[in-house]
Amino acid sequence: MAAVHERSSVMLDAPAEWKVRRLGTFAIKVGSGATPRGGKEVYLTSRVSHALIRSQHVFDRRFDGDEIAFISEEHSQELRNAEVRQGDILLNITGDGVTFARACIVPDDILPACVNQHVSIVRVDPGICVPGYLLAFLTHPVTKHYIESFNTGGSRRAITKGHIESFEVPLPPLPVQRRIASILSAYDELMENSQRRIRVLEAMARAIYREWFVHFRFPGHEKLPSVASPLGEIPQGWEVVAFTEIADVLSGGTPKTDVAEHWNGEIPFFTPRDAPDCFYVRDTDKHVTELGLSNCASELYPPETVFITARGTVGKIALPSVPMAMNQSCYALRGKQSIPQRFLFLLALQQVDYFKTNTGGATFDTIVVDTFRRMEVVKPAREIIVRFARHSDAIFEQVSTLQRQIRNLRRTRDLLLPRLLSGQLDLDARD
Repeated sequence: MAAVHERSSVMLDAPAEWKVRRLGTFAIKVGSGATPRGGKEVYLTSRVSHALIRSQHVFDRRFDGDEIAFISEEHSQELRNAEVRQGDILLNITGDGVTFARACIVPDDILPACVNQHVSIVRVDPGICVPGYLLAFLTHPVTKHYIESFNTGGSRRAITKGHIESFEVPLPPLPVQRRIASILSAYDELMENSQRRIRVLEAMARAIYREWFVHFRFPGHEKLPSVASPLGEIPQGWEVVAFTEIADVLSGGTPKTDVAEHWNGEIPFFTPRDAPDCFYVRDTDKHVTELGLSNCASELYPPETVFITARGTVGKIALPSVPMAMNQSCYALRGKQSIPQRFLFLLALQQVDYFKTNTGGATFDTIVVDTFRRMEVVKPAREIIVRFARHSDAIFEQVSTLQRQIRNLRRTRDLLLPRLLSGQLDLDARD
């Protein structure tokens, strides 16, 4: 680590009249927390005292509170020096190439909260620096590249309190800082509004699927008698089949990692770490070349192939919105007999608990092709599937449209950010 300290601090191009100060000179606090004694065994699922913020909750300019853990008053006292306050910036200071160096401002609705050892609190003097402006600095491409270059060996990266405090931050007058922060946060808010709409639409799609194909309350259900089946009573004309009768289960593979020509191409390469918290995945952490694709066991799967993670993290299900290759820790599902991919996707989501409880593997939880062969599912009558597809496709299309809007907003914001911090844009910064 000694060699790391010898690096020059990140420095952005900025107008000469902007003051440049080391972050440590105007930071009230820079520091991380710890895991409470007892580790994950002491985590709670409902709030008693404090939320515990971990690196998985921190994204660039966005906080994800899904699967947040809570700790008791006793354990929060252990972390009282790591308690977060309103306006604090959260920075992931350890992690892999996906989670490392992500930064956001803590949302008010998660407080009171503490951070663990993988997340640093960066608290600044508001009379010198606006938190939203410092967040813009930390998520600037030059700063991100600098932080991401830190590596302690292998796939893990880390940055220390001393590194953070050494950052040289160009500081315009406070009114300019506020204006920059306001412009960028307006884009963030528009994207979050679209994300909320997506979550509502996805919940609607899941709910309609359950109503039609789990509770059997589809249009016209009252006219069909129920008949006995191995899975209980089902509507007449429906049948119970092995999953592999309605879908092909296809595999992936990884090109040789020591062949540079296989990597950093244009083809997204899906792995379990790319599994999204929504229906669609558009991009991945790694990309392969055409040569890499030709030298691995994966096909180039078309959009809306159903991907399911099968090793380690089991049962994460996604729809690629662009053609993608896939590694050997996942399966691709392709509907047979004209089974629509979106119907297959919702069916697979409904079976997640089955996948998670029917795993093998000595070291990692693993699902295999036999898992799908053994899994029995209800196959509805063809006309009901077609009718459902017409009904649900409108929801999926709305989700896809909103995701395109988010991508366009993010692209515009990311183009603006460097220009704002370089002083290229003339801002009306009057208070």
